[in-house]
Amino acid sequence: MTDRSWLAVGLATGPADRSEAEEAVRTAYRRAGLTGPERFEWHGSPRAGAVAAARLAAGADGGQAGRSVRGDVRTRPWAAARAALASRLGPRGWAEHWTATGARTWQLLIDRLVTPIRTRLDADLAETADTIGMALLDAVQGQHDAAWLPAFEGVVELEGLAGVARTAGWWWPYERVAILTERPVALHRDNLGRLHHGDGPALSYPDGWSMHAWRGMPIPPDVVVRLPSLTAHEIRAETNAEMRRVMVEYFGYERYLRETGAKKVHEDEYGTLWRADIPGDEPLVMVQVLNSTPEPDGTRRTYFLRVPPDTRTAREAVAWTFGLIPEEYAPQLQT
Repeated sequence: MTDRSWLAVGLATGPADRSEAEEAVRTAYRRAGLTGPERFEWHGSPRAGAVAAARLAAGADGGQAGRSVRGDVRTRPWAAARAALASRLGPRGWAEHWTATGARTWQLLIDRLVTPIRTRLDADLAETADTIGMALLDAVQGQHDAAWLPAFEGVVELEGLAGVARTAGWWWPYERVAILTERPVALHRDNLGRLHHGDGPALSYPDGWSMHAWRGMPIPPDVVVRLPSLTAHEIRAETNAEMRRVMVEYFGYERYLRETGAKKVHEDEYGTLWRADIPGDEPLVMVQVLNSTPEPDGTRRTYFLRVPPDTRTAREAVAWTFGLIPEEYAPQLQT
């Protein structure tokens, strides 16, 4: 599989292939020199899986599950495979190999998905038993292990982990019991791969557990419900600065400027600079410009570009969008 194919595994939605996943778990145990689990438990989300794992870790089943074997089935095989590959390739070769295979999937899956999921789980379970927090450390990330698996394509010792990644979500291995979870039913991201959705959860699982986010920033469900019917007055009245910025972006900068009576700060041949003061936050300052390339019908589209709040002239604003100082900005050189 290519790193692109592994990325698709990490982003997959829809029901797990339970029979294939269970067989892959048995393979992972076998490669670790362990007897396969005597039974499997399936749950609908990482949250439910963590709660179930904590229950087992606390001995709710009379200790029948046994100890966690994550170190045997995931940590040690991964460490051994990495050491062997790094030894064969050398430091520079390993760095180049990782850059070519795993760096992109790691960023998009671990940084953009796993970290927010863990943060949300920590918040959700903060007031519950300490054993749940410990159970999160025992999780194997299933499909999200696709973040690093591209770098170890074909390594036999990892074939069980790879098999679970292709077929299921997060899972927890114990001596005699394996807890597995479903993949999401829906996943929405922006163009940078961040969790993002303005019309519902950005990530949701079949048991109802979900996460709402706007450009990677978690937002409360009640804010999402309010977004389609927002008014400029409601935005100005919002006391949370981060939520207010989400609201302004969803509402639309141009519309917000218009409906709040934004002040025209400066106008020249480069564009028009507008400013709208926001209580408790830095002002919204934007430059209005015409696209230099005509549309097919000959008209030119108007754009509003946000610039630093201390910008004083339209030329300075447009120059800033190109990473230039005003004296360096020469529009006749644009292409």
